Amino acid sequence: MHKFLEKIFNFLYPVFRDWGMSRNVASYTSLIFNIVILIALAYVIYYAAKFLLVTLTAVFAQRTKTKFDDYLIQNKTTRYTAYLIPFFFIYKAVPVILDKYEYWESIFGKIVGIYIVLLGLWIVRTVFNSLRDYLKQKPEYSDKPIDSFVQVIMIVLWIFGVAMIISTLFGIKKGELLTILGTLSAIIILIFRDTILGFVSSVQVAINDMVRIGDWITMDKFGADGDVIEINLTTVKVRNFDNTITTIPTYALSSDSFQNWRGMQKSDGRRIKRHVLIKSSTIRFLNDEDLHQLKKVQLISSYIDSRQAEIDRYNDLRGIDKTLSLNGRNMTNLGLFRKYIMQYLNDHPGLNKNMHIMCRQLQSTAHGVPLEIYVFSSDKRWANYEYIMADIFDHVMASVRYFDLEIFELPSTLS
Repeated sequence: MHKFLEKIFNFLYPVFRDWGMSRNVASYTSLIFNIVILIALAYVIYYAAKFLLVTLTAVFAQRTKTKFDDYLIQNKTTRYTAYLIPFFFIYKAVPVILDKYEYWESIFGKIVGIYIVLLGLWIVRTVFNSLRDYLKQKPEYSDKPIDSFVQVIMIVLWIFGVAMIISTLFGIKKGELLTILGTLSAIIILIFRDTILGFVSSVQVAINDMVRIGDWITMDKFGADGDVIEINLTTVKVRNFDNTITTIPTYALSSDSFQNWRGMQKSDGRRIKRHVLIKSSTIRFLNDEDLHQLKKVQLISSYIDSRQAEIDRYNDLRGIDKTLSLNGRNMTNLGLFRKYIMQYLNDHPGLNKNMHIMCRQLQSTAHGVPLEIYVFSSDKRWANYEYIMADIFDHVMASVRYFDLEIFELPSTLS
C-alpha cells in the first residue's frame, strides 16, 4: 500500500511541476499539493464506496428474504462503512505525503487513527443494534433482554477502544495500559457501579427467567403496575395501566420483591379471592318455619330436603330432645347460606369449573365472621375479570338478608 501511494504521488507531481512550478518551489507548496491530491482521491474513494455499499446494498436487501440486511440499512451501517474506507486510505497515505515532516506526520496520523477507531466502534454498534432489532422480531427472542447483552458487549468494546486511543495518543504499549487500568479498577467499579450491578442482575433475570418483555409486574416500592416494555443494562421500563412509564433499576429485580403475573396469564383462570364479614350475632339455628321458607330458594331446595332427612334420622336414633334447638344436629343460617353460595358459584357461567371453587369460613375477627369466596374466572382480561367479581359479590350481598344474616359495617358518624 505504501509503495503504491508513492507511485501515485510521484506520477502526479511532474504534472503539477509542468504547470510552471520548479523543483525549487518551497517544500510547503509540495505539501499543499499532496494534501489536495489526497483529499480529491479520498472523495473519489468515498463516492465509489458509497455507491457500492449503500446503493447496491439497498437494492440487494430488497431482493433477499431475510430482514437482517434491512435493519443494517436502517441503522446506517453501510453508510458509516463508506466513511471508514476513505479514512483508512488517508491513514495509509499520511506517511507518504508527510514523509519529510515527521512532526506533522505524527499529529495527523494520530488524529486519523483515533477517528478510525471511533468510527469502527460506531459501525460495530450499528451492527449489534441491527442484530438486536432483528432478534426482537423473532417470537422466541421477543421477550428476552437483548438490550442488556448488546450494552454489555459495547461497554467491553468501548473500554478496549479507549485503551487503543490512549495508547495511540501517548505511545503507551497496550499491555502497560491495561496494567494501569487494573490499578484503577476500584475507581472504575465506583463509576460503573450501576452498570455492573445491572449486568449481574440482567444475567440473573435471563437465566432464572424472572421477567420477560410483555410480563405484567407489580412493584409497590417503585409504583409500578403494568407491562414490561424494555429491559436493558441499567433500567427496566414498565408501562403502567394509566399509560405512565415507571423506570426501575435492573438490580432492584434481584434485590427487592416484586410480583409477576405471567403465571396467571398463562393459566386457565384468574383468581378471585375476596370475603365479606358476617355479623356473628345474626348466626343462629334454623327452625322448621325457616326451613319451609328457604325451600322456596330453588338452588338449595333439594339439598334442604335431603339434609333435613339425614339430620332427623340421626336425632331420632339417639332420642334427641328437640324442644331445645341446641340439642342434636341442626342446620344454621350461615351453613345453609354457604351451601347456597356454592351452588350459585357452580352455576355461574364466568367461572372455570375445572379449577378451585370454594366458599369458606375464615377465622372470626372482632368485626365478624369472614366468609371468603375463592374461585377462578374464565376470562382473564382486566375489565371482564372485574365485572365477573363484582357480579358475584353483588349477588352475595343482596342474598344475605334472605338467610336472616347481616354484613358487618362500621357505624357512620353523623355530624
